Amino acid sequence: MPHMIPAPGAFAAGVAIFVIVLWDAFESIILPRRVTRKFRLARVFYKFTWNTWKFATRLIAVRKTRETMLSFYGPLSLLVLVGVWAVGLVLGFGLMQYGAGSGVNTAGGQPGFATDLYLSGTTFFTLGLGDVVPRTGLAHVLVVTEAGFGFGFLAAVIGYLPFIYGSFSKREVNISLLDARAGTPPTAGELLRRHAYPGGGDALRLLFKDWEFWAAELMESHLSYPVLAFFRSQHDNQSWIAALTAILDSCALVKVGIEDSCRRQAELTFAIARHAAVDLSQVFKTLPRALPHNRLTAEDLRRIRDTLAQHGLKLHLNEEADGRLAELRNMYEPYLFALAEYLNLSLPPWIPGKRRTDNWQTTAWGRSAGLVEKEAAAIGVEDHF
Repeated sequence: MPHMIPAPGAFAAGVAIFVIVLWDAFESIILPRRVTRKFRLARVFYKFTWNTWKFATRLIAVRKTRETMLSFYGPLSLLVLVGVWAVGLVLGFGLMQYGAGSGVNTAGGQPGFATDLYLSGTTFFTLGLGDVVPRTGLAHVLVVTEAGFGFGFLAAVIGYLPFIYGSFSKREVNISLLDARAGTPPTAGELLRRHAYPGGGDALRLLFKDWEFWAAELMESHLSYPVLAFFRSQHDNQSWIAALTAILDSCALVKVGIEDSCRRQAELTFAIARHAAVDLSQVFKTLPRALPHNRLTAEDLRRIRDTLAQHGLKLHLNEEADGRLAELRNMYEPYLFALAEYLNLSLPPWIPGKRRTDNWQTTAWGRSAGLVEKEAAAIGVEDHF
């Protein structure tokens, strides 16, 4: 308890709390690079709260409600973390005031730790009520210092939140665009099929180039601000991990099985996308894990090859190419699977199911009225797999 701590010890504890919280907030908000230090207040906070939140949501039987609750975590955790920082700074300055001898004048009663904590709170949030005022020189210094840090902290948070939401919005734009290009959820087989038309190779090359930039932006933003990984997409059947996986799958197929103008671009996109997957798994300390099942069976690969051939796209695969494809998959699938497990997401298949409409092809009214098939037929949905 604070009243049992000797004054020098209370002051030292206050300084320690202030330094820890301030440095953690600096690394999380200001420092634009990955932090590899093992102990971080924010890391401990997210590890504990996410595991607790994820466990609690698993008790919810309804999938849609469960996904909604999971989508709350990212924004809510960000606000709670800011609150934890604020409470830590107020507590730190309160302990310093107490350790300095509670050098304050009060409107009534004797000064003590509660009064010091109250003064710290009103100073940090710049209330300036005036019912408790500093009396000694050290108390004046602490009040002025805390007022400055409080103002700076609030300014940093005000600038931090718009950046986070701006980065999230930028990430989601390409994911939404992928819906019409690769299906929902996105799959490599569907992405290549929808580009199997005259001139489709050039369009695919441009798409891979866009996703090369997307993967680079994803890596830079999510390494600097890992909280973005907890922000979920607008639709339950979409996610940044599913999109990243589909692009890597597509690039792997093009690299080993298609002689086309987009092959070189596929190699470049694969490199940066794989880089993002591996680095993000290191940030969250998710060790690569073998998948419990084969995402691409020989039968699925044959169906992809046959379907693409029907649309004029020759997928050259032989025993050597199959082995190369397996090597490429092993370079990213274990990392993405571990990340997906940690974030309670799932990896997409390589090919879509029998019939699956994209998000843009139907509406909530249509689903509720059982008109999905009618709407899909009116729009012209094709079933190729």
